[in-house]
Amino acid sequence: MAHIKIKNVSLDIPVYENTERNLKTKLVNLSLGGIIQKNTKHPVIRALHNIDMEINEGNSLALIGRNGAGKSTLLRVLSGVFTPTQGSVEISGKVSSLLSMGMGVDYELSGYENIFLIGLLLGLTKKQIKSRTQEIIDFTELGEFIKFPVKTYSAGMVIRLTFAIATSIEPEILMLDEGIGAGDTKFVHKAQERAQALYEKTNIMVIASHDKSLIEKFCNKAILLDRGRIIAQGSVDEVFQAYNKL
Repeated sequence: MAHIKIKNVSLDIPVYENTERNLKTKLVNLSLGGIIQKNTKHPVIRALHNIDMEINEGNSLALIGRNGAGKSTLLRVLSGVFTPTQGSVEISGKVSSLLSMGMGVDYELSGYENIFLIGLLLGLTKKQIKSRTQEIIDFTELGEFIKFPVKTYSAGMVIRLTFAIATSIEPEILMLDEGIGAGDTKFVHKAQERAQALYEKTNIMVIASHDKSLIEKFCNKAILLDRGRIIAQGSVDEVFQAYNKL
């Protein structure tokens, strides 16, 4: 049975620049929304603060908050990309994460080769990847470009490729970070239809997004993050009401 439980999770991200000017620049660039901890050997950004949450099978959770609130950071903790500085993360079930449209891509390889590379990173076997390759290629509509190095692609073409690969598997737990709102209008429609089909096969979904219509379509619960802390949780309507007051 799919299940997620995190307890007392905090995450500190070190900043190694030597000057105050560079440190401020780093904070702006990262947009993590945390606070600087100065009582350590190196300054760190406390990106998440004492996060407690539990998601049971059959629920879909939206992470809501302003830019820099900690939504993407929390998704990366749940996906195993970041290890918490403190606290525990317990996850039961196969996880698939669509955290960044370019994540895992080798730009020197062709689109076809990246299907195998990213598929392996997602935990698929070579046999499973081969069986899904043509369907992935058809969805991307890249045509002959699938044979070209990804460094020759436009941003939209990279989006098509990575989204098609990441959503070709059937996970028990799915993590999405603003992913299906990107691209041209035609692709957005295709992506949402594909996400809907995947959602119906997924036991737990966690989405970080500002798109209320998207969240209302897929989620039955939400939490509101601000400066790395949970400040509200409940139904989607309740949490958006709290968000609108920020």
